[in-house]
Amino acid sequence: MNSQLQDIVTECTRASDESRMSFPEVVGALMKAGVERYYTDLIRSEKIYYMPDGDNIAVAARPIGIEPANEFDPADVEAAIRAIQAKKITYHEFCRQIMAAGCVNYIVSLSGRRAVYLGRTGEAHVEPFPGAN
Repeated sequence: MNSQLQDIVTECTRASDESRMSFPEVVGALMKAGVERYYTDLIRSEKIYYMPDGDNIAVAARPIGIEPANEFDPADVEAAIRAIQAKKITYHEFCRQIMAAGCVNYIVSLSGRRAVYLGRTGEAHVEPFPGAN
């Protein structure tokens, strides 16, 4: 793994945490760098970025500071997605809202153009990227 890629994924993580980059900007930067997908562990406050060959980089993220709900509520996850897309909330607030909806991690597939939000017992909400339908 080269240091330039390490710098890009670290900056994307920090810029998201600090609301300096929107999701579309992060996706664009990661795609340009060749990242295939990333996994966000909301409990561990960590993102793992994967390249097509399986090489990966783990980056610490800003802790969210709440416990996730026991029950997964896909409607509340979707409402948080719509709120961040409308720029009504920050990324940190988005993470707080999806955790309150029972989400513990999510996977973003850049090549698949979708995000999958997961609950404690495997429940899922699949969200295609805007315009990817």
